[in-house]
Amino acid sequence: MNELLDDTNLLERIKNSDNEAFRVIFERYQPVLFRYVHFQIRETDFTHDIVQETFIRIWENRASLKPELSFLAYAIRISTNLVLDSYKHKKVREKLKEEIHSTTRSETDDPAEALNLILLQEQITEILSKHLGKKCREIFILSRVEGKANQEIADLLNLSVRTIENQIQHALKILRKKLYLSLSR
Repeated sequence: MNELLDDTNLLERIKNSDNEAFRVIFERYQPVLFRYVHFQIRETDFTHDIVQETFIRIWENRASLKPELSFLAYAIRISTNLVLDSYKHKKVREKLKEEIHSTTRSETDDPAEALNLILLQEQITEILSKHLGKKCREIFILSRVEGKANQEIADLLNLSVRTIENQIQHALKILRKKLYLSLSR
């Protein structure tokens, strides 16, 4: 074998950032490493990813290469660790996926639902502006849109809590009636 192409020499050259030496090592060991990883995981695309990541890590850590040791053993150790790490991460992803699926869906997940929600909000806004007095509308918005407590609204507007409750009930009664009428058309 040509002395320039033995592993020890190639690894020394790779330590010094020699791209050509790295290409030779890659071409020499990529098929062997591919078969080794594929035997473990049996997924071709995933095997390609692991082998590629193995060589990327070798290149990124080329300064710490030990040319006197077996390159194949080193590459196998890296790829095995990557496979093990990926399985650990896969378990975490699956657990998170289960947790995410157990949460409720957002209104915006379904475009039709999102459109219906926008139309409903517009209808409510129109009813509030056309069928409620100014003070009643203000109280309703402070309560239902801004989420303020009745006592807070009463203090803010210098009104009794009972007046606030009555105005909110009045607004809800009108909303129900107008929305019911619009749905029954």
